[in-house]
Amino acid sequence: MLETLLSRERRAIRLASWFSALSALLWVPQAACVAAGFARLLTGDGAFTIPLTALSFLAFALLRIGLNTISEGLLFRAGQSIITQTRTDILEREAVALGTSAIGGPGALAALAGEKLDSLLPYLTRYAPAMMRVKTVPFVILFLAFWHSWAVGVVFLIAGPLIPLFMALVGFAAKDASERQMKEIGSLGDLLVDRLAALADIKLLGAAPRLVAQFETAADDLSARTMAVLKIAFLSSTVLELFAALGVAMVAVWVGFSLLGELSWGAYGGAITPWAGIFLLLLAPDYFQPLRDLSAAWHDKASALAVVGELADWDAEERQTMLGSGAPAPVLPGAATFAWQGLAVQRGMREIGYPDAQIDAGAKVALVGPSGAGKTSLLRLLAGLDLPSSGTIQVAGQGLSEDTADAWRARLGWMPQAPMFLGRSLRYNVAFGEDLSSDVIDAAALGPVLEGLPKGDLTLLGETGGGISGGEARRVMLARALAARPDVLLADEPTADLDRETAQLVTDGLLQLSNQGTTLIIATHDPDLIAHMDQVIEVSP
Repeated sequence: MLETLLSRERRAIRLASWFSALSALLWVPQAACVAAGFARLLTGDGAFTIPLTALSFLAFALLRIGLNTISEGLLFRAGQSIITQTRTDILEREAVALGTSAIGGPGALAALAGEKLDSLLPYLTRYAPAMMRVKTVPFVILFLAFWHSWAVGVVFLIAGPLIPLFMALVGFAAKDASERQMKEIGSLGDLLVDRLAALADIKLLGAAPRLVAQFETAADDLSARTMAVLKIAFLSSTVLELFAALGVAMVAVWVGFSLLGELSWGAYGGAITPWAGIFLLLLAPDYFQPLRDLSAAWHDKASALAVVGELADWDAEERQTMLGSGAPAPVLPGAATFAWQGLAVQRGMREIGYPDAQIDAGAKVALVGPSGAGKTSLLRLLAGLDLPSSGTIQVAGQGLSEDTADAWRARLGWMPQAPMFLGRSLRYNVAFGEDLSSDVIDAAALGPVLEGLPKGDLTLLGETGGGISGGEARRVMLARALAARPDVLLADEPTADLDRETAQLVTDGLLQLSNQGTTLIIATHDPDLIAHMDQVIEVSP
């Protein structure tokens, strides 16, 4: 999965990594310039004057800045492109997917598409260039060290490999800790979504203290897992810095005593020159620097691999999708008729079968039957939101399929049993920003609802209709249908759990839609509403 993600911007990442490595290698001529300047000050000899060495140093510095800027820009854009495309893939697939994902509920998916995907950016922008620098810079410096002094070369050769060894050992623990942390983030997201959906009930039942305690426990668990990751990161950094500091110190001691004449071994053919000693001393920290960078990026990789593992699980699971893509489409032509034969749908271990039926345009149809018989499932089948296990559905004279589903849904209105809203104003939820007409307000009996809201139709509604009652939410859903005037309205228990007066208001609004030519298909137990229908289809369990 990781290779699949990187393949989208592999060329840019590779080019940026080479630019980063070239920028790091430019420290070699910079160090030579600094060494030449100090050697001239110490001995008075040298082919380069102090101003010339300073100008050369600044020229290489500007070149390094330019290469770093280009490299970081390429990596950031590549990382953003990969994350954006992956996030788009998740949203597009989940928009049409049926059922619950194996990685968790809506909270876990939101965490994956949001916070977790963002954690890929440090890896994408840091790990690849750090790995390229490790593959090039230490070997160049090691070659130069052996060229001037076998003693310094041996120090580098011994200290250098110990760092990747300890990084690998610590890295296994870091990967496991990162995976546990990422799973905890997803679980916390699911907990938050579930509790927000039931917030009104929690408040009414006085369960807020218990809810707060649950969140405190979950947050403490996440903090503990996060601290476990940080402990491992600090441990690996400490080990790395220890060996790097020892390596640099050993080089400094050998160079210092060699220049003082106390040591006469370690160089080829006599004592080391001031220029060579200072040059090697300046190269020593940069021999270890790529390994330091890789150590920091190693933990970014551990976090990224945890996210990529979750992405792979999500990508590998086989889930049914609704018909069509869910994208806007031209309206399917023809009269708003239905016909189905041999229709059945699978629900767990049970298959629900439906009697063959035909519905004419403008008809008023009641779907009746006991709870759990499959009335809601039939409505979803007619909207192309679920896939039948057998049978065929004809809509507007054409088969309901991948090619026709989006165009068919463009003609539908939907009133679910549990009203759901956008996190926008009531006006936007009803007419999508247009002014509410008096006819719609009167037909849906919205007047009292608007009077009870602090900002009228500009009052913001939560996803579950925060601030309005269940009956008022049904009226808002009815107003949306009245404003849109769909060719077909699929309604699921529109009068359930309502008082008689509110139920009558909803019934009157539905009948007004029917008088305007809308085909009504209503799943209901309400005998008064059934009495107004001209066709009844009985659904048996």
